[in-house]
Amino acid sequence: FCAVVILQVQLTKRADPNELKVIFQKYASVVDKDGERYMTPSDFVQKYLGLHTQLHYNPKTVQLLAGVADTTKDGLISFQEFLAFESVLCVPDALFIVAFQLFDKTGTGCVSFENVRDIFSQTTVHHHIPFNWNCEFIHLHFGNDRKKSLSDRSYQCRRKYRHTTGATAVYPIDLVKTRMQNQRSTGSFVGELMYKNSFDCAKKVLRYEGVFGFYRGLLPQLIGVAPEKAIKLTVNDFMRDKFTTKEDTIPLAAEILAGGCAGGSQVIFTNPLEIVKIRLQVAGEITTGPRVSALSVVRDLGFFGLYKGAKACFLRDIPFSAIYFPVYAHTKASMADEDGRVGPLQLLTAGAIAGIPAASLVTPADVIKTRLQVAARAGQTTYSGVIDCFRKILNEEGFRALWKGAGARVFRSSPQFGVTLVTYELLQRWFYVDFGGHRPAGSEPTPKSRISELPPVSSEHVGGYHLAAATFAGVENKFGLHLPKFKSSGVTAIHSETHRQTSVQRYC
Repeated sequence: FCAVVILQVQLTKRADPNELKVIFQKYASVVDKDGERYMTPSDFVQKYLGLHTQLHYNPKTVQLLAGVADTTKDGLISFQEFLAFESVLCVPDALFIVAFQLFDKTGTGCVSFENVRDIFSQTTVHHHIPFNWNCEFIHLHFGNDRKKSLSDRSYQCRRKYRHTTGATAVYPIDLVKTRMQNQRSTGSFVGELMYKNSFDCAKKVLRYEGVFGFYRGLLPQLIGVAPEKAIKLTVNDFMRDKFTTKEDTIPLAAEILAGGCAGGSQVIFTNPLEIVKIRLQVAGEITTGPRVSALSVVRDLGFFGLYKGAKACFLRDIPFSAIYFPVYAHTKASMADEDGRVGPLQLLTAGAIAGIPAASLVTPADVIKTRLQVAARAGQTTYSGVIDCFRKILNEEGFRALWKGAGARVFRSSPQFGVTLVTYELLQRWFYVDFGGHRPAGSEPTPKSRISELPPVSSEHVGGYHLAAATFAGVENKFGLHLPKFKSSGVTAIHSETHRQTSVQRYC
């Protein structure tokens, strides 16, 4: 609904001021001693825009809506204010400006805590679920003493938070996977196989290297996992948003392309971390020789050496994300309840399920990358590049060798991405900042179109006023500012009339 409003705003041209003047004069019912005409809240909202015209309308809601155009906050709308509001309705970010002006009850361009409390206290949601005015959100934006204010230039926000919980929890599985992939099956290394399978590898690591042996190379992984995941998830979100149509749908091919772009974008961080991590993970197999540390690996490789195996990294990360994100999105959608919501357990499950095909199908590229990035020992086959590595593995070890560690990859990536995605999505919901894109799917009930509920557009709704009713409805829908339509039992419109009469006397 909001996307439709924004699209129409971009196509709307300003109205002729002379035509607006004629329309204004028709609906303005207050005349001051100099003959100047003014609109009352009822003139503007009910008679002209056709909103809240029901018999038992809520007068305070009418006043609040009229206050958006009444920038002097004197209770009446002049022609200059009427003209200025029409220009606001024509700009692309009209929804945000109107929402801000709804809170700006003093017309100073600043919103205080009292302004926010007053507006939210009148919404229908607050009547059912009272807002906690002593929460972290209030402290963040208004300070502990609630003396700070928001200005109309303060829409500068942070993007997203990331957790390294997923990487830490499954790191031992990653170490086993790396050692299994690096193990040559036949002919290339003198001696027997070091590990029979993944379970044998885990048992020997525990026996000879202890529990801490499972966490070799964890530190560089933790340092880099935040920017790596931040880039991947942000690029995927950005690309999906660009490919999403005005009907709020996205073609499957576009989903795959968005995921592929996300996977490719992370390699700048992934490859240096992977090569340092892998060399530390396999260092524990050899007890003799100098001690290997992250710094020594970086010194030995140099800057360009950190990107050794980058082609294989691209071959792994692009297909992985191209598979993972579309599968995740469709699995998540299939788990939504009847209102379109997706809970944490469903998010975790969808993330874990999507990791199974994504992790398993790119195992050959991961095996090739591992072989290229590990420092070959005496007697082991060396590789000059991706194609050379692929041929030698096929010739010397057979097709099955390309799938080494597939099970460990699934057991690592599936829960890791499940934890990462559920954390990411929940943080998006809790700390959501609107950059003009789409909210995460499943974070709120699927909105039902309210276009049919809007009053019919009149021939006098020219220029920006053609979208006035839709803009007010968009503010309600996008920001949850649902103001009551009917007055409460026992409440009359005396306050409204008294306010109007006071304003009239001021001008007369």
